[in-house]
Amino acid sequence: MGVDPISNSVLETGKNLKIVAIYAVGYNNINLTEATRLKIAVTNTPDVHAETTADLTFALLLGVARRVGEAERFLRAGKWARWKPDLLLGSDAHGKTLGIVGLGQIGSAVATRALGFKMKILYTDLQRMDRSVEDQCRARFVSLPELLAQADFVTLHVPLMPETTHLIGSTEMRQMKKSAFLINASRGPVVDEKALVEALQQGIISGAALDVFEQEPKVHPKLLEMENVMLLPHIGSASLETREKMGFVAVQNILAALRRESPPNILNPDIYSPEL
Repeated sequence: MGVDPISNSVLETGKNLKIVAIYAVGYNNINLTEATRLKIAVTNTPDVHAETTADLTFALLLGVARRVGEAERFLRAGKWARWKPDLLLGSDAHGKTLGIVGLGQIGSAVATRALGFKMKILYTDLQRMDRSVEDQCRARFVSLPELLAQADFVTLHVPLMPETTHLIGSTEMRQMKKSAFLINASRGPVVDEKALVEALQQGIISGAALDVFEQEPKVHPKLLEMENVMLLPHIGSASLETREKMGFVAVQNILAALRRESPPNILNPDIYSPEL
């Protein structure tokens, strides 16, 4: 199962349904409480996406900084006449300050890539990470406002929950540098898209790169009109190698459930409680 919505009625109709094996990390598309009530196992495919999602995050960062998408459209439209010193000037990434919101598996992987670009790394999270993680990433813990004020690039790597919905809104974007870029490859609703559109229109930040959106597959129409935004259709884990790993994890979860064992990546282990 991918990320299509799974309604309560679908769960109730499946009289012999034993497991919903989600072929993704996020599980906001299913009511876990209802699945648990019906004793249906729900699983996901964690721990295999970090490296490939970090790759894409850096592709977004470099793409928006160097205006890659805009430059390709310019060339394909036949507008390129000759080399000019001011043609499609972008921003360097090397030596800049990267602000990572969420230094988990993906955030840490992004940090290690940033080291190759000699970037200064700041991070914020619900709590400070172990010193060993900070040392490995060469990352310094700061508050969110401090990170926003100092970073040239802000990348988001947090799960979607009530506390992170619209984590980055109008107030936060106004704390960012005018020259800064916002990159989101986590969950769409983490960013207030309406506020982002206004920030880009008013020059509050320089640009944004998004792989996720608030109402997927819908994209705010104003974003589609902007050249200083790089937009991708939620392909963070879309490498052949990673999708194969995801499939293997999903199959292992299914086989365990069919053997009446607790799947390795069970999201609602209470279904195996004798009290339920």
